[in-house]
Amino acid sequence: MTSFSNGDHLPRRRLHPFTPPLKGAKMLAVAVAAISWQGYDQLGFLHWLAVVAGILVVTFVLAAVSWLVTGFEVVGRELRVYEGLIWRRTRSIPLERVQAIDVNRPLLARLTGVAELRLEVIGASKTEAPLAFLGVTEAADLRRRLLALSTGATATGPAAGEPTETPIHAVDNGHVLLANVLSPPVLFVPVALLVTGLTMVNDPPTWSVVGVASAATAMFGVVLPPLRRIFAQWNFRIAIDDSGLRLRHGLVDTRSQTVPPMRVQVVAVTRPLLWRPFGWVRAKIDVAGYGGDAADQGVRGSVLLPVADWATTRRVIARVLDGVDIDDLPLEPVPDRARLVSPLARRKRSFGRTATVVVARDGWVTDRLVIAKLARVQSVRVVQGPVQRRLGLADVHVDTPGSIRTVGRDRDVVQAYGSAGDLAESSRTARSDERRLRHQRSPSAQSANASPTYTQPTSTSIT
Repeated sequence: MTSFSNGDHLPRRRLHPFTPPLKGAKMLAVAVAAISWQGYDQLGFLHWLAVVAGILVVTFVLAAVSWLVTGFEVVGRELRVYEGLIWRRTRSIPLERVQAIDVNRPLLARLTGVAELRLEVIGASKTEAPLAFLGVTEAADLRRRLLALSTGATATGPAAGEPTETPIHAVDNGHVLLANVLSPPVLFVPVALLVTGLTMVNDPPTWSVVGVASAATAMFGVVLPPLRRIFAQWNFRIAIDDSGLRLRHGLVDTRSQTVPPMRVQVVAVTRPLLWRPFGWVRAKIDVAGYGGDAADQGVRGSVLLPVADWATTRRVIARVLDGVDIDDLPLEPVPDRARLVSPLARRKRSFGRTATVVVARDGWVTDRLVIAKLARVQSVRVVQGPVQRRLGLADVHVDTPGSIRTVGRDRDVVQAYGSAGDLAESSRTARSDERRLRHQRSPSAQSANASPTYTQPTSTSIT
């Protein structure tokens, strides 16, 4: 149990003793994979085994040395992480810039009863100072106390106590399984197997080891992405506490993610064609400043609801976007002449805004609703293609950081330029209001980014 016995100071300490074998196992797996089959053929079994044993000793020695020279402490409102043997490195992280602290437990960590802390810091390009590994109880206690210090409270004050969480929703695991099965790549597998079986009956092939391995690898490559999504989205639960939304999920690797509602930029709700008979949708978000690791971006930084009905999605998004009701959005359809450029999608295409968000709807095979906060808009662009110019149509691009794009397609050109100017002005106002609210809630709130600007282009982009 972490103890702040001296005010807000936590004396320097090491990570959990299981850290060396856990990190050594990772390095060993990478090294063995690099030399496995080719090295086995060239060296023979005994020599290959000796090489693996040597690598095992070296990796665990390096991991042990790294553990001995790595430590952390809390001084005032600053977390300091020390590491390195030959080149000493000290990272100082101001806790007032910490926006979220997540607790993750990969498979090996779960088996050994430890966890890792990941800090999401404003302005950082990736997860800062992951503390891997700590005891589960120590990690949870340290997270609470660091969050208390990041909000200006003292570690020994009331804010350091156990936070009260209110459950919002738990995703049904059966829905997760079926939703990932109902995807074109997965449904292609039985069709491919059927065609292959019929071909074999009519013309029995001569199978080789390479042929069987190639076919198995191809099939595995098709089913691996949905399998990874199922493992990542298993036991998906949403709760809320003082720090924001708490997302917990994972079958093999369990993850706990914090999403501060003030940092949510864009929400996207999609309804795939194969999900429509069940009334299911998927919700994703872009969170400002959420770095994370590249391998984690599909789940940690973006998934709000892997699969849910419309009523649940409506209720959760209202929590995330401060009362925005996705059933009551002012959407304007495209002009009738848009059927000449998008005859199938035009019935879905619409665009609009409220005092706080801008909304775009599009899609034919997959229905898509995107809601972007006006306070997060960086720029607004009007884009025309050659056919659109002849029809007096244009697309309005609302640019925000992140991977989710907000585009109002096939708008009347006059309306498009008017909307662009109005959105730029409204986003400046929304940003100013949010900045004022931040300072009211926290005296140490950071200044927002520069206000977005809109300028009428001198030349037209062609899409």
